[in-house]
Amino acid sequence: MTDPIHFTLNGRSVRFEGDGERTLLWVLRTDFGLTGPKYGCGEGACGACTVLVDGEPLLSCQTTVKAAAGGDIVTIEGLAEDGVLHPLQEAFVETGGLQCGFCTPGMILKAAGLLRANPDPSRQEIIDGLENNLCRCGAHARIVEAVQIAARKGGGR
Repeated sequence: MTDPIHFTLNGRSVRFEGDGERTLLWVLRTDFGLTGPKYGCGEGACGACTVLVDGEPLLSCQTTVKAAAGGDIVTIEGLAEDGVLHPLQEAFVETGGLQCGFCTPGMILKAAGLLRANPDPSRQEIIDGLENNLCRCGAHARIVEAVQIAARKGGGR
């Protein structure tokens, strides 16, 4: 028997009862039905599984659910507020930075953490900050442009 694990998920308090050693990625996808965090490599090398925990980008495929206990977890499903897209989401649409969409949730959440820490990053700081998030479609130039646009619109909220 395991103790229940409590955390906030996209603004609401939730409870997980199960093996605390399961990865946060699979708990989010299978137990909470969220499809934003993606299984890309399973090794923490691609960033497709990125979520925010207490405002910081975290690779959910490398994190146990018990390690996230008590945290404030945000997935792409919870980034918009009151039905209004986050500036990063808007900018990704505007630039076409979401070409196939597979990497987009992790890329946007990694960028959200970057803008939270540095609301006015240089182009090189954006490139460096997103280095470990892979886009298989080659939309990196549009992604960097989207982050620049979002920064100008206050995307670090």
